[in-house]
Amino acid sequence: MSIINDLKEIIKPYTENKIALENISEDTDLLKDLNINSANLVDIVLDVEEKFGITIDDASMNKMLTVKATIAVIEEKLAQNAG
Repeated sequence: MSIINDLKEIIKPYTENKIALENISEDTDLLKDLNINSANLVDIVLDVEEKFGITIDDASMNKMLTVKATIAVIEEKLAQNAG
Protein backbone atom coordinates (compact mmCIF):
# COMPACT_ATOMS: atom_id res chain seq x y z
CA MET A 1 0.00 0.00 0.00
CA SER A 2 1.32 3.44 -0.84
CA ILE A 3 1.85 6.29 1.61
CA ILE A 4 -0.88 8.33 -0.09
CA ASN A 5 -3.42 5.54 0.55
CA ASP A 6 -2.32 5.30 4.17
CA LEU A 7 -2.69 9.08 4.48
CA LYS A 8 -6.18 8.91 3.00
CA GLU A 9 -7.22 6.45 5.72
CA ILE A 10 -5.59 8.58 8.44
CA ILE A 11 -7.26 11.79 7.20
CA LYS A 12 -10.72 10.29 6.66
CA PRO A 13 -12.08 10.89 10.21
CA TYR A 14 -10.86 14.51 10.21
CA THR A 15 -12.46 15.85 7.02
CA GLU A 16 -16.07 16.25 6.01
CA ASN A 17 -15.09 16.94 2.41
CA LYS A 18 -15.36 13.34 1.22
CA ILE A 19 -15.22 14.32 -2.46
CA ALA A 20 -11.83 16.00 -2.04
CA LEU A 21 -10.65 13.00 -0.01
CA GLU A 22 -11.68 10.58 -2.76
CA ASN A 23 -9.76 12.69 -5.29
CA ILE A 24 -6.69 13.13 -3.05
CA SER A 25 -3.43 13.76 -4.89
CA GLU A 26 0.01 15.13 -4.09
CA ASP A 27 -1.35 18.62 -4.82
CA THR A 28 -4.14 18.37 -2.23
CA ASP A 29 -3.88 21.09 0.43
CA LEU A 30 -4.85 19.64 3.80
CA LEU A 31 -6.22 22.90 5.19
CA LYS A 32 -7.85 24.43 2.10
CA ASP A 33 -8.98 21.43 0.05
CA LEU A 34 -9.86 19.08 2.91
CA ASN A 35 -10.98 21.78 5.38
CA ILE A 36 -8.82 20.35 8.16
CA ASN A 37 -8.26 22.74 11.07
CA SER A 38 -4.97 23.12 12.90
CA ALA A 39 -6.12 21.05 15.90
CA ASN A 40 -7.04 18.16 13.61
CA LEU A 41 -3.73 18.58 11.78
CA VAL A 42 -1.97 17.81 15.08
CA ASP A 43 -4.15 14.67 15.43
CA ILE A 44 -3.22 13.63 11.90
CA VAL A 45 0.49 14.10 12.66
CA LEU A 46 0.12 11.92 15.79
CA ASP A 47 -1.67 9.25 13.74
CA VAL A 48 1.05 9.43 11.06
CA GLU A 49 3.74 8.99 13.75
CA GLU A 50 1.94 5.94 15.11
CA LYS A 51 1.23 4.39 11.69
CA PHE A 52 4.79 4.76 10.38
CA GLY A 53 6.72 4.45 13.67
CA ILE A 54 8.36 7.86 13.25
CA THR A 55 8.73 11.05 15.29
CA ILE A 56 7.82 14.34 13.63
CA ASP A 57 9.33 17.49 15.10
CA ASP A 58 7.63 20.90 15.02
CA ALA A 59 9.67 22.14 12.06
CA SER A 60 8.62 19.13 9.99
CA MET A 61 5.03 19.38 11.17
CA ASN A 62 4.87 22.99 9.97
CA LYS A 63 5.75 21.78 6.45
CA MET A 64 2.93 19.22 6.35
CA LEU A 65 0.33 21.40 4.62
CA THR A 66 0.00 19.49 1.37
CA VAL A 67 -0.09 15.78 0.65
CA LYS A 68 3.18 16.03 -1.27
CA ALA A 69 4.96 17.78 1.63
CA THR A 70 3.52 15.29 4.12
CA ILE A 71 4.76 12.34 2.06
CA ALA A 72 8.19 13.98 1.82
CA VAL A 73 8.36 14.36 5.62
CA ILE A 74 7.26 10.74 6.14
CA GLU A 75 9.83 9.45 3.65
CA GLU A 76 12.58 11.59 5.22
CA LYS A 77 11.79 10.29 8.72
CA LEU A 78 11.57 6.69 7.52
CA ALA A 79 14.99 7.07 5.86
CA GLN A 80 16.46 8.50 9.09
CA ASN A 81 15.09 5.53 11.03
CA ALA A 82 16.46 3.08 8.47
CA GLY A 83 19.93 4.65 8.75
